[in-house]
Amino acid sequence: MTVRRLLALPLLGLLLAGCGIRATEVPTDFGAAPSRVPCSLAGPDVSAQSAHGVPVQVFLLCRASLATVDRTVRVPDGTPDVRRRVIVAQGLLDQLAASPSAAERAAGYGTHVPGGLRVSGPGPEDPEDTLRLSTVPGRLSSYALAQIVCTLSDSAAAEGDGAVVLGGPGAAAPRRYECTDDVRTDPGSTPPPSSDVTGG
Repeated sequence: MTVRRLLALPLLGLLLAGCGIRATEVPTDFGAAPSRVPCSLAGPDVSAQSAHGVPVQVFLLCRASLATVDRTVRVPDGTPDVRRRVIVAQGLLDQLAASPSAAERAAGYGTHVPGGLRVSGPGPEDPEDTLRLSTVPGRLSSYALAQIVCTLSDSAAAEGDGAVVLGGPGAAAPRRYECTDDVRTDPGSTPPPSSDVTGG
């Protein structure tokens, strides 16, 4: 009987080795496999299109890059062009600061733009296309500034040349900010390039 047991030990060892997978009693749930699908919405976002207004696009964050989503901004009929720019800019800031819809969150979209941010037109010594924020642009996070610059520079609130002139609430001179490919790709480490502008 003892001899049989000794002979059975090597055979038992081979069976336990099996396919080379070690048995465990600890649950190993690592979640779903990472998705390789790029940031995109499965279909039109109804909540973003429910309100009537001027169709616009805003830049949200998705997987640490900027991506556009559709929005609408309400502008009263007959609004003068100068006032229209500020209304559109304010509407865009409000959209950027709003929480993404359920569909957008599911697709990976988010925002770093703080709520309550206000915008006004140029001061007496500013270029006519200046937009002044209620917060100094340099005090915003790199992500938030990139979202704002890229959204405004690509809208009716700017000249449509990939740049926007922004200033803060004080008397400091505004600066011209650009939305580049590098900013859209890596807004966390690539702040929007800026340069001095001449007065009005």
